Amino acid sequence: MKIEEIEEDIIEEFSMYDDWMDKYAYLIELGNEVKAMPDEDKNEGNLIRGCQSQVWFKAEKHDGRLWFTADSDAVITKGLAALLLKVFSGQTPEDILSVNLKFIDKIGLLKHLSPTRSNGLVSMIKQIKIYALAFSVEKN
Repeated sequence: MKIEEIEEDIIEEFSMYDDWMDKYAYLIELGNEVKAMPDEDKNEGNLIRGCQSQVWFKAEKHDGRLWFTADSDAVITKGLAALLLKVFSGQTPEDILSVNLKFIDKIGLLKHLSPTRSNGLVSMIKQIKIYALAFSVEKN
């Protein structure tokens, strides 16, 4: 599925909730569905800088597509990571690098996150794009 299609699904999912407390509960639910990252992957190399809480992302490339795993010690942050996993896992590095995400603004996410969580979300996206750039120049 293309990134734009996944974004539309996310926008539709969030539109089912009228109030932000319900949207936060949904984010927490998404985070709870993410499989815990093995402890050995929770290391300095996978730690995202700029987040209020601890969050780790790891990327692997298989058959020209990137697959991400993530974890966090905070439930809302883990939910944000789950959204990004949904959007970016299984995509090509080129598609990740070229996308201009629209779902974040459309669901009002940045307006309803604390400044530190917003910065953390931006840092997570930046790291995903760095992984995509690194894998795009890597020879298969």
